[in-house]
Amino acid sequence: MMTDMNMNEFLEVLSSAAPVPGGGGASGYVAAVGMSLGAMVANLTTGKKKYASYQEEIEELIEKTGYVTAELAECMDKDAKAFEPLSKAYGLPRTTKEEIDRRDDIMEKALVEAAQAPLNMMSTIMKALKLLERLSVIGSRLAISDVGVGVAMCKAALNGASLNVFINTKLMKNRDTADDMNTRADALIIEGNELADRIYDDVMEAVR
Repeated sequence: MMTDMNMNEFLEVLSSAAPVPGGGGASGYVAAVGMSLGAMVANLTTGKKKYASYQEEIEELIEKTGYVTAELAECMDKDAKAFEPLSKAYGLPRTTKEEIDRRDDIMEKALVEAAQAPLNMMSTIMKALKLLERLSVIGSRLAISDVGVGVAMCKAALNGASLNVFINTKLMKNRDTADDMNTRADALIIEGNELADRIYDDVMEAVR
């Protein structure tokens, strides 16, 4: 599993011709790092007298950011697992009509799975952005820049994951399914980018 790799191992496999990890795995990695920065800010804030009025909420944020970080890391493995059947489907024979029909059926199912994994990742990244939004308000001002870095990473991961949705839905024969997934991805792109930009702008104003 990718989550068992150290950074050097991950980068080595990522830069190779291996089918996974690819853009989806990289997006999950980046988002997990972004959320980890949020967890760091929460941990730097807890117990400080200046933020005592938020202590209970900060403790909840420590727990939530840890959970979402783990969830995003898991998205890396889920993305790889979802892409494997599609990778194999591309190599299926298509000489006879029977082979072509069988390949098409397998491909269609594999495309849906391969698109669903990054779509789920996008939803999880939205959780991360909402936690970072709150940390931008009540987190330690000494670490506010790290909230901004986390937001920038999650935004990049969100948009990156969306590309892995669209490249798969484009090839689907069932256009109703494809359109539904595209609509959900588009909504997450709009909501996520608007939220990320708003948080980032607030952080930029705070640090300059």
